[in-house]
Amino acid sequence: MKIKKTVFALALATAGMFAVPAVFAQSAPTHNDGWFINGNVGRTSIDHGAYNDSDTGYGINGGYRWAINPSVALGVEAGYNDLGNIHAKNIFNSQPVVEDGKSQLHGWTTGVNGHFNVSPNWYVSARTGIYGWQGHGLSNDANPVRKGLNDTSWYAGAGVGYDFSNNASVGINYDYYDAKKSGVDLSTDMVSVSAEYRF
Repeated sequence: MKIKKTVFALALATAGMFAVPAVFAQSAPTHNDGWFINGNVGRTSIDHGAYNDSDTGYGINGGYRWAINPSVALGVEAGYNDLGNIHAKNIFNSQPVVEDGKSQLHGWTTGVNGHFNVSPNWYVSARTGIYGWQGHGLSNDANPVRKGLNDTSWYAGAGVGYDFSNNASVGINYDYYDAKKSGVDLSTDMVSVSAEYRF
């Protein structure tokens, strides 16, 4: 049921993105560089080890991009995300493996990004960098143990969206956050809707 609701929400957001261009066609951006801030919210999921479920996550991010040409801007970014709490699989008589076996993952990102206009308003984006994370989760052994961990790993993502003007855009994104340590795998996928403002 959760997945159906998420797919429905993303479908509505996508439909909205395709409906908006006709209204804002006169506002094609003329540059894409400068300071920016963006936020995203969407569905996170884990499908490995002790977990096979989804939840809601969010992130906030900011940075600066330099225009390479009118269609390409490359930049640096830093941000924070919370990827939700995902229940462990109920593998023993429909009972949790251990009490409070939910995953928890959040952390800070620092990396690089690109904004590539394929038309005056439509763009594709990409991002990657270092992920400094903290989390709790079950180990992947015969007798799972819940551990609290922190480490530094990586993240990467891509997206597509629409620039309303030089300053504002919306998009749909896929991101992957790697988070593995000491037999605990909290690596999480996230599909989200984002909004960005450029100064």
